[in-house]
Amino acid sequence: MRIHLLRIFVSLAVGCGVPPAEMSYAANPEPEPAFVFRDVSYFYRWSKNDQTEFTPEKQEDLNNWSDMITVNAYPDVRDGEQLAAAANAVLENYKSHQGAVLKTRSIPRSADRAAEHFIAVTFTRPGFIEVAFARFKLVDGKGCSFAYSHRVYGEKIGEQMKAWLGANGGAVETALMEWDLPSPASLRRERL
Repeated sequence: MRIHLLRIFVSLAVGCGVPPAEMSYAANPEPEPAFVFRDVSYFYRWSKNDQTEFTPEKQEDLNNWSDMITVNAYPDVRDGEQLAAAANAVLENYKSHQGAVLKTRSIPRSADRAAEHFIAVTFTRPGFIEVAFARFKLVDGKGCSFAYSHRVYGEKIGEQMKAWLGANGGAVETALMEWDLPSPASLRRERL
């Protein structure tokens, strides 16, 4: 009799703890986007050391994506000269990895704005071609870069990328250079 009552008690306790079928509770609610760039929401995907990557919804696979924003923090970079040196080092790194430089430019320091730098480069790899637009800026007194990358996969990728750049390259550069950049520290996974 005691065992039977115990079973009934356990069954009731377990049964009362289960919500009715029409009620649903998500174990992991939809994540909030980290930021919006060009009217597209970007979500945290990966980080290591001072590099963090974000892609749009439904582009979770970091081996097969079309659009990505990579944020690099340079915590030891604290002035314009150091920022220029960091941008030049990245440019040389791009070149050493067979990047074809499309454009570079620097915006000189003004009374109300620190100097900034911009690099656009393409990388051709087996199966895809990628273009990267990188902006280097001091944010919260520390150096950082925000790089928007776009990939095209498949055949005749050179023609596809040329068409994409013709239709989007200028707009991406303008949007990136006008973007009110978030602080890299605010984008770290621990804060999301």
